[in-house]
Amino acid sequence: MFWELDPVSGEAAVKAGTPELEKEGWISAVLLDWGSCGRVVYVDEVPVGFVLYAPPAYVPRAASFPTSPVSSDAVQLITAWIMPGYQGQGLGRVMVQTVAKDLLRRGFKAIEAFGDAHWERPACLLPADHLLAVGFKTVRPHPAHPRLRLELRTTLSWKEDVELALDRLLGGARARKEPVLRPL
Repeated sequence: MFWELDPVSGEAAVKAGTPELEKEGWISAVLLDWGSCGRVVYVDEVPVGFVLYAPPAYVPRAASFPTSPVSSDAVQLITAWIMPGYQGQGLGRVMVQTVAKDLLRRGFKAIEAFGDAHWERPACLLPADHLLAVGFKTVRPHPAHPRLRLELRTTLSWKEDVELALDRLLGGARARKEPVLRPL
């Protein structure tokens, strides 16, 4: 419940033992108001990771960061996680590309995230080094929590651009491959 509630409400949910219910409620509210806000990564039909994202209005904790606010033309990449046995295989990059495709189709220009410049272990903040490695650029430097931005057009390869153009021209009539990531 780090991102989904303000610091006081988030701490209260943890103390009350209801963070899972609060998370479920947050995801449901965002789904109803805005649409899909995440993806689950499957390998051989087994869920091995996830990613969550939403417009800044749905992410109250973001306001408490020294490098806030997230830009009005961007959606915040909230958090992501991949099971240890599947890390280092490019799934993180695939997740970012999948989120980028979704947001580009919805008319957004960028994804922004608050990175952890001193990341040591899985937490609510994503490692700044990983974000930089998958194409994000620092837009607001900070020694601990830089704000990073990914222009959506930069995440799509030439092949993906052609596929997207064909999908638009043919109205989705082409056969599609089974996605690696599925919406929440």
